[in-house]
Amino acid sequence: MAARILAVRHGQTAWSRSGRHTGRTDVPLLEEGRGMARALGERLRGAPWDGLPDAEVRTSPLSRARETCDLAGFGERAADWDALLEWDYGAYEGLTPDGIRERAGRDWLIWSDGVADGERLAQVAARADEVVAWARSAERDVLVFAHGHLLRVLGARWLGLEPSFAARLRLDAGALSVLGWAYGEPAVESWNDRGHLDRPGR
Repeated sequence: MAARILAVRHGQTAWSRSGRHTGRTDVPLLEEGRGMARALGERLRGAPWDGLPDAEVRTSPLSRARETCDLAGFGERAADWDALLEWDYGAYEGLTPDGIRERAGRDWLIWSDGVADGERLAQVAARADEVVAWARSAERDVLVFAHGHLLRVLGARWLGLEPSFAARLRLDAGALSVLGWAYGEPAVESWNDRGHLDRPGR
């Protein structure tokens, strides 16, 4: 079996709900986010995943990703990995896009304009490339728990595209994505899958 990446964005936090850029600030999950993590775990324990017994698991060390991993039932198998940290937003940490535009005095888009005093997109892409190389190093699925912008860049780099393509990959809190293969070429098997979150009663 060719390597695939199962990528999970952490559950909802107060900052992700309000659209504030959350890079290295260790914002905890809301109870809603904890419920997302539990629902994901229930889904991955069922068919066709059956608990992913052979998958290698890694997580961002930030608590919102680590707790999502733990509550989904993969904590004991998961290694923390700094390559999965969110984009360091520097001076824009904690701001909404509108707040950043107001500060910059102009239109602003992170994918083209970047951030002040933080990581460049190329640096985020280099970390994503490290994850891609690790995932392809053996014939097994890998499961990663990380953050919205980092995972969007990971999706772009898995496909061999420029990191700015990530602008076109929406990713919601608690969603599951699968990066795999089609006819020998890297492909997106599924993206921003919220099936475990959209069930009646959730």
